[in-house]
Amino acid sequence: MNAALLVIVVALVGLQRLLEVRYSRRNEARLRARGAVERGRAHYPAMVAIHALWLVSTLGEGLLRGPEPPAWWPVPLALFLLVQPLRYWAISSLGENWNVRILAVPGAKLVRSGPYSLFPHPNYIVVAVEVFTLPLIFGAWTTAFVFSALNAGFLYVRIRAENRALKELAG
Repeated sequence: MNAALLVIVVALVGLQRLLEVRYSRRNEARLRARGAVERGRAHYPAMVAIHALWLVSTLGEGLLRGPEPPAWWPVPLALFLLVQPLRYWAISSLGENWNVRILAVPGAKLVRSGPYSLFPHPNYIVVAVEVFTLPLIFGAWTTAFVFSALNAGFLYVRIRAENRALKELAG
């Protein structure tokens, strides 16, 4: 696997994130117009930083590691690709309620369809798998473990804030 492929993959994942933020902003405007209240605003910059630095670190460590992928690279690639449908199932199930911020409309009903009928926070499962597997595809072990730990700590805070907001504000 050469450096060009690493750059292309990291750029594509970055583009995916930017498109999701764009979709999120459109939904945010609709939700705020319906009276949505934001929670967890203080930790939002940390989320942005973790995700941006994760991509930069994946690129940097992958380039430093060299052009040859580890022999087992298909395993993390398969896991990375396997969770992508879950991401879009979660997003489509929430529809215009999906957002990268914690926004809850007072009195709104919780979405319990799609993957939300099976388990809470399916998108966070996707993110956790991605944060671990994308760097491993390129042999970036340090990035995989450091950012998985950072992401786990962040998600602990995030999920608690999200659950409180939904309990307080939603029906």
